[in-house]
Amino acid sequence: MGGHHAAAGAAAWVAVASTGPYTLGWYPLDATGIVIGGMTTAGTALVCDWDHRSSTIANSLPPLSNAVAVGIENASGGHRQGTHSVVGAACFVLLAVAVAQFQVDTPWGLLSVGAGLLCMFMINIAAKALKLFPASGWLTNWIFGLLMAGLVTWYAPDQWTWLPMSMLIGVVVHILGDLVTTGGVPLLWPIVIKPPKLFRKVPLLRKIWRPNGALYLPVLGRAGSKREWLVLIPVSAYAMVGLAMAAWSIARTHLGGVSAAAVAWVRIWF
Repeated sequence: MGGHHAAAGAAAWVAVASTGPYTLGWYPLDATGIVIGGMTTAGTALVCDWDHRSSTIANSLPPLSNAVAVGIENASGGHRQGTHSVVGAACFVLLAVAVAQFQVDTPWGLLSVGAGLLCMFMINIAAKALKLFPASGWLTNWIFGLLMAGLVTWYAPDQWTWLPMSMLIGVVVHILGDLVTTGGVPLLWPIVIKPPKLFRKVPLLRKIWRPNGALYLPVLGRAGSKREWLVLIPVSAYAMVGLAMAAWSIARTHLGGVSAAAVAWVRIWF
């Protein structure tokens, strides 16, 4: 499910970028990087499904998002084809690498203009999948998207590698998520390797390696199954707690600065 992909992406980012308890800390960032990256990775975890012109994602920022969906659909061969493969994942990461290079050095600091533009789509996609916006109402989507673009441009981490890392984590989480449902994924696209006839006669292998070359380990069953909900409820809670703690850290820092300034002002005047 779209919302579950987004939650899993955010949770994976919290685990990788945080250094607190119950995290991995493989790519440590400050609280701002955790919040921005978490919101972005919730979107990159959905980008693989931007391969269908009628999808919810395709209608996130119309008409631009619709045009992108048509292009990806034509290039990837349709839904759950090229975008769900190793080649597709590599293309998305290379796109993030190229976009992340677009930074502007100003008197106010380094502005991540490229990251802001890409995150305008990614964060909006996540919000759409999580049903934070009504099904209709493109104006609200665009206002929110532009606001997020401005925030990311101004506050994104200076090291540009965070954006490709977010994209990598998101697409890997998405592909793994689809791999454990009944749909499966064509990991080796555009190469289609069909299972030998002997394999098709073995019940276990027949369930893992489909005649169309797709691979899947359907431990969660169909998308939206009870098993999926049982797994994703704690995963979603983990993401929410991690992002909330990072947001609280940011708020506490700014409140501390405001309090110090207020005390200094009082001492000057009184």
